[in-house]
Amino acid sequence: MSPRKLIPALSIVFAMAAVPAWAGDGHDHGDAPPAANSNGPKRLPDGSVFLPKPAQRQIGVRTLLVEAGELPRTIELAGKVVMDPNAGGKIQAMVAGRLESGPQGFPNIGQSVRKGDVLAYVVPSSSQIERANQSAQLAELRAARSLAEKRVFRLRELADTIPKKDIEAAESELASLTERVTAVGGGLSNRDTLIAPVSGLLASSNAVAGQVVDARELVFEVVDPKRLRVEALAYDPEVAADVASASIAVGQERVSLIFLGGGRSMREQALPLMFRGEDDRLGRLAVGQPLKVFVQSRSKLQGYSVPAASLMKNPSNQTIVWVKTAPERFEPRTVTVEPLDGANVAVTSGLKAGERVVTRAATLVNQVR
Repeated sequence: MSPRKLIPALSIVFAMAAVPAWAGDGHDHGDAPPAANSNGPKRLPDGSVFLPKPAQRQIGVRTLLVEAGELPRTIELAGKVVMDPNAGGKIQAMVAGRLESGPQGFPNIGQSVRKGDVLAYVVPSSSQIERANQSAQLAELRAARSLAEKRVFRLRELADTIPKKDIEAAESELASLTERVTAVGGGLSNRDTLIAPVSGLLASSNAVAGQVVDARELVFEVVDPKRLRVEALAYDPEVAADVASASIAVGQERVSLIFLGGGRSMREQALPLMFRGEDDRLGRLAVGQPLKVFVQSRSKLQGYSVPAASLMKNPSNQTIVWVKTAPERFEPRTVTVEPLDGANVAVTSGLKAGERVVTRAATLVNQVR
């Protein structure tokens, strides 16, 4: 092809490339968003949530019909788990020394022990000069005892010619020297035995073979997990005089407590209150574990009892609950609450009698957008 014919042909090709191409019907792959599923969970313009029945069954939504009533006024106190002094004990070293294992070795944490079991030994520590002095004193006592034994033997052979009081004096001196030898000898070789004071489980162990401990140092702790106590601090002295009942929350369950009494000596600028639990679920707790104690007074308030798991937060950080207003519609309600018993709270405003509050899967309902 000649150059004069090639130039017009190229011009036609470039002009066609500049023209946009359009796909036929049904073959358009543009950037248009996919059509929304109108039957799926979604947040409506008024803030409520549309949740179809299949989705409710899938996430496990459960509701509770609330009713107004008189609820005890509750005070939330900071507390901790402590051992019962009658069912727990501490094993401390009486003297400074080196630890040795007991007949069964050192016990493990969580191991069951019985009252009187030997857990470990403490070999008393002393300086070389002290041990040398004790050894010298023991040698002198043994020599004196040997002489006393010979003297008693001679006096008994001459019992017919010697007064009886001299023989008795010699025998008394021999018994005294024997006891002194036993005492000094035991001080050189005796070990302090660490014995379990009560039956229960070993809560803590600070024992290692060959470890050097000081006098009064804590080595073991034994507790009975079925007989634990709860101590709470009340900054208002009137709380102790108005305790009707108390409870704590163990997981999602409520455990009742029995009020034993309150102290009359300030600790950390507060009065200690002591509670006892008679529930096996207390065995899930550990000594020293912090928790919240809900003390219910004798005064009452009007409200609705709602599980604590129903409380959520909205974008404005307000406390809300979700109310089922229709079979597939849930509305958020701003509420004010007060503590009740740990597992439940008292809603004082924002709800009406007969409404159904979401008690399970409320977090998932709150996340629908």
